[in-house]
Amino acid sequence: MRILIAEDHLATSLILEAAVRSLGHECHLASDGEQAWQLFQNVDVDAIISDRMMPGMDGLELCRRVRANDGAYTYFIFLTGADQKTEVMSGMEAGADDYLVKPLDADELKMRLFVASRVTSLHRRLFQQSAELGELNRQLFEQSRVDPLTKLGNRLRLREDLEVIRARAERSGHAYCAVMCDIDCFKAYNDNNGHLAGDEVLRAVAQTMMSTCRGTDRAYRYGGEEFLLLLSEHSLDGGLTGAERLRRAIEELAIPHESSPAKRVTISAGVASLSNPKFTTVEAWLNQADAALYRAKQSGRNRVVAHEDQRSEPDLSRNRRA
Repeated sequence: MRILIAEDHLATSLILEAAVRSLGHECHLASDGEQAWQLFQNVDVDAIISDRMMPGMDGLELCRRVRANDGAYTYFIFLTGADQKTEVMSGMEAGADDYLVKPLDADELKMRLFVASRVTSLHRRLFQQSAELGELNRQLFEQSRVDPLTKLGNRLRLREDLEVIRARAERSGHAYCAVMCDIDCFKAYNDNNGHLAGDEVLRAVAQTMMSTCRGTDRAYRYGGEEFLLLLSEHSLDGGLTGAERLRRAIEELAIPHESSPAKRVTISAGVASLSNPKFTTVEAWLNQADAALYRAKQSGRNRVVAHEDQRSEPDLSRNRRA
């Protein structure tokens, strides 16, 4: 084990160091509580043997700080004089695991360190398992918010992100644009080429969306062949520019699609801005982008339309889309 000795009496410190090293352990020395605390923060130690009474920070305060520290468990042993055994309880209440009585008995030390080795080994295994479980939970958390086919955010992730966006927009006036996208004539593509080929198209579109996003933008699979981009710090004009860039990138993939007017896979997109969330809910904002997407479909597909360009609200029945 790596053992930290905190002892202000030099002779006692040297005797204890020699005894600890003779048992095969690594040793670090501190002449008072402050130095011991600094060493503890910089050296990964398994156990601490500390005098109870030291100038400055005493052993009780050192023990409390060690116990308050997050990380692997550190076994703590107090050194106490034979006439101080009545004070052992206060050390235990501070978080100590055991105590040794001065003058030092080599067999007592060996027994205490044997127990310390067993306890710290168990705690470290538990700490590692806890860390592994935490990482597994993090992965499950992330996976539950990712669409398995496209690797974009799913509706759960979207719902959570919309809450953050709403709060941020209300608090600091950040501007956002929603770009609702739909693959043109996708049902016909599936009918002609099969669903496996359709899945490849969905992946290709999703990959292109991710490659055109900035670090602060977010992409989601909204449902079926419909996707959503949330662009941060974008005016309506900026959102239109970003949507048009995506539309061109999809078209330039040149994936053959005989049922599409362009004879290749294309998308239509509707763009709406969220400039004042006090007057527009996030639900209404997405509906505006959806309405603009419908107009893009009705206008011939393979194009981008802004919500503010609308003159009348269309029928939003999804079964009329293709």
